[in-house]
Amino acid sequence: MEAVAIVLAAGAGLRLGIGEPKAFLALGDAPILVWAVRSALACPQVGALVVTVPLGFEEEARAALEALGGAVTVVTGGDTRQASVRAALAEVPLDVPFVLVHDAARPFASPDLFSRVLEAVDGDAGGALPILPMTDTVKQVVDGWVVATLARDELGLAQTPQAFRSDVLRESHDAVVSEELTDDAAVLERAGHRVRAIAGDLNNVKITTMLDLITARERVGGAGG
Repeated sequence: MEAVAIVLAAGAGLRLGIGEPKAFLALGDAPILVWAVRSALACPQVGALVVTVPLGFEEEARAALEALGGAVTVVTGGDTRQASVRAALAEVPLDVPFVLVHDAARPFASPDLFSRVLEAVDGDAGGALPILPMTDTVKQVVDGWVVATLARDELGLAQTPQAFRSDVLRESHDAVVSEELTDDAAVLERAGHRVRAIAGDLNNVKITTMLDLITARERVGGAGG
């Protein structure tokens, strides 16, 4: 086993305004969560998965994922993203060298992207993540006023899956606890570790709003639930 993938599905999906966890909504032939786990399992370097879900949805997740096969452990997520990652890390054997962290809200991440980001964790890199370049002019706005125009060639949009040396990820989560950090690369950055950027994938979209969900369902050719 070279890597364990953590798939985070414990979010409430409040911005969708549906009142149920986003990862359990139908997308074509399966819940969003199943799509994300399928991709992770198809990565040849991934030997096992840990999936975090909201309290009370553990059995539903196990039932949905059972048919996929593979070594998949379902755990109860925390109140924050970082708490969910820590809960999942507790299920990852200490001798596993690499950990991938992926958002279930990105159901179209390809197995190749999992492999590429994992292979980028070499040399002095404690982790790696996919980045999409900025294509529009970027303004910094404070209280409704533009205060700066930022150099977009030095900016990028972060995606998951993100890959890490297992010991570095554990150390960083132990050293840094903050609700304001929105991905695990930021936890490593705050802890002083280097994170390598690789080319992201335009197809690796994140389902956040109702429009995102509608577009994703159109993409797979089914309206879903």
